[in-house]
Amino acid sequence: MVSESTKYYNANPEKKRKKNATQAKFNKTDVANRVRLNRINRNDPNSKVGDNRDVSHKKGGGYTLEAQAKNRARKGKKP
Repeated sequence: MVSESTKYYNANPEKKRKKNATQAKFNKTDVANRVRLNRINRNDPNSKVGDNRDVSHKKGGGYTLEAQAKNRARKGKKP
């Protein structure tokens, strides 16, 4: 069984190419952001390996260390 969106993109190869290009760009930014935050976490003097803390964004800008569970739960459950 094929979904409606799959049928649409198979019938419209130019639209499929555009969608895939947009999705690839989106996926790159997510990885780049995670790499940047990991680097900040590694270089933070208060951070230790295995302390289960993430770098979290503050409202006014900047970063702080925060428990992984609290930081990752803020946006809801992720697949």
